[in-house]
Amino acid sequence: MDRKGNPERTPQSPRKVTVGVSGGIAAYRALDLVRALQQAGFDPHVVMTAAAERFVTPLTFAAISGHKVITSLWAQPEGGGEADSETIGSAIEHIAEAQTTDLLIVAPATANTLAKFAHGIADDFLSTMYLATKAPVVLAPAMNVNMWEHPGTQANVALLRERGAVIVPPGSGYLACGMTGSGRLADTVVLVDAVFEALESRQERHGDLASETILITAGGTREAIDPVRFLGNRSSGKMGYALAAAALARGAKVVLVSAPTALPVPNGCEVLRVDTAAQMHAAVLEHLPRATAVIGAAAVSDFRPKAVAAEKLRRTGPLTIELEPTADILADVAAKRTAGTLLVAFAAETDSNAAVGNGRVKLERKGADAIVINDVSRPGIGFDSDTNAATILTRDGSRDLPVMTKAEMAEEILDEMVSLRANAERLLHAI
Repeated sequence: MDRKGNPERTPQSPRKVTVGVSGGIAAYRALDLVRALQQAGFDPHVVMTAAAERFVTPLTFAAISGHKVITSLWAQPEGGGEADSETIGSAIEHIAEAQTTDLLIVAPATANTLAKFAHGIADDFLSTMYLATKAPVVLAPAMNVNMWEHPGTQANVALLRERGAVIVPPGSGYLACGMTGSGRLADTVVLVDAVFEALESRQERHGDLASETILITAGGTREAIDPVRFLGNRSSGKMGYALAAAALARGAKVVLVSAPTALPVPNGCEVLRVDTAAQMHAAVLEHLPRATAVIGAAAVSDFRPKAVAAEKLRRTGPLTIELEPTADILADVAAKRTAGTLLVAFAAETDSNAAVGNGRVKLERKGADAIVINDVSRPGIGFDSDTNAATILTRDGSRDLPVMTKAEMAEEILDEMVSLRANAERLLHAI
């Protein structure tokens, strides 16, 4: 049953949940979590870091879970001795564990573990498994208040949240170090509820875009002035890449047309690299016949230099550059798309008072089915940020999205697309 005693939330068949335990004083509380997960109908398995073993023995977790506890990547424990089948992993076991688990929850997640996860360091079983799994990930930080509030830790948490991890914030109170503040591991009932919600969210969304081929544009285009300079913008591509990753996770085929960005391409994504608005225009129209939906998340240059200097321009005085408009990619997509192809546009605005009005005009002018308006003048959201806030406009209404991670916003936008598809199919059947 769930934390409120509702038996209907118990899984019909036990789902495997891997509990990662890292080395903090709160490691002993992971024993309660394992027991609570069993009572909720899950099949918990435990992975421990070497530091966690200094607080609780693997044998204790093995006795409670009924499964061997994995503590090492290697078949021989450090320091030699006989291999213990209850506590030893193997060089490939992290792959099997990653592929067979339904969810990974790390509680407690120390500052060190969060840092390793955020930066792709795989030097033990838990960090290696994290990189190898496609299952939902729930992270429950616990540490000293100063460590929790340190900008480095907060940046790591923001990055992990953007990549789709569920963060269960620590509670406040008296800490083992003697200080008072945020850093306590969240209550067990909260952690179990987070497991349920993460799995239910994945189950609800899993495969709902399996019939879609989504063409997504991302990043900021660059228009050359001379061989070394260009006109550009502050777009990082994070929103478009988050949309690509979320769409792939929900079963869609994704064609990502990407302007320059430092972001890694989501696994399974077909990527087309472009620099200029003209190149993006050509790539989008070339692949448009394949698409069942187009999401224009790129920040496309509206203008480009009419002439590009053949040599680097020298600083000889004032410089005048004549600009000409670039092709309107979204308008051409709206005009050339086949019946049933959805079009979701983006609009970056800097005047909050006129943002929705301007967005409504652009929605009609572009011929889009929906438009996502975000006020990039607000600090901490929009361009080159891990968070965003927006208003989604459709022909039937609008919906405000509060500040959230771009990964979370990607899910909201895809949910809107699913709703648009369902409405279109209802209208088709009504004819």
